[in-house]
Amino acid sequence: MSKSFIEQVHYIRIPVRDLDKSAQWYRDVLGLQLLTITEDPFAIIKVNEGPFLLILVPTQDDTFSHFTIDNEPAFNIGFTSPELSNFHQHLLENEVKVEDIKEDNGHAYFHFYDPNGNKFQVHW
Repeated sequence: MSKSFIEQVHYIRIPVRDLDKSAQWYRDVLGLQLLTITEDPFAIIKVNEGPFLLILVPTQDDTFSHFTIDNEPAFNIGFTSPELSNFHQHLLENEVKVEDIKEDNGHAYFHFYDPNGNKFQVHW
C-alpha cells in the first residue's frame, strides 16, 4: 500500500479510577483543557491547540495505559515540553510521582505518573 487511509491520531483513552478527581488533576496539574465530562461518562481533555485529545475512562479494574517490559512499567504516551526543568519542578511541588531528569545524546526526558498510576514520559 503506497498511501495510508489514516490521517492522524485523534485521541488516546486512559483508564482512571475517579473520573472527576482525575479530570481536575489533568486540568490543574498538567494545565490541559477539560472540554467536558460526558454522560457516558468520559472526560475529554484537549492537548493545547492541536486536534489531539486524551479521553479519561473510569474503571475499577486494576489496569493502566502503559505496559510492562521485564515486569517494569514502560510508558506509551510521550509528551513534549520546552520548559522541561520547570515542568519537572512543578510536578514535584504538586506531589506527583516523578523520576529524575535523564539525558541521552542531548535528549533530556523524565517519567511521571498520574494519580491512577499511569506512566508517561516528557522530553525536549
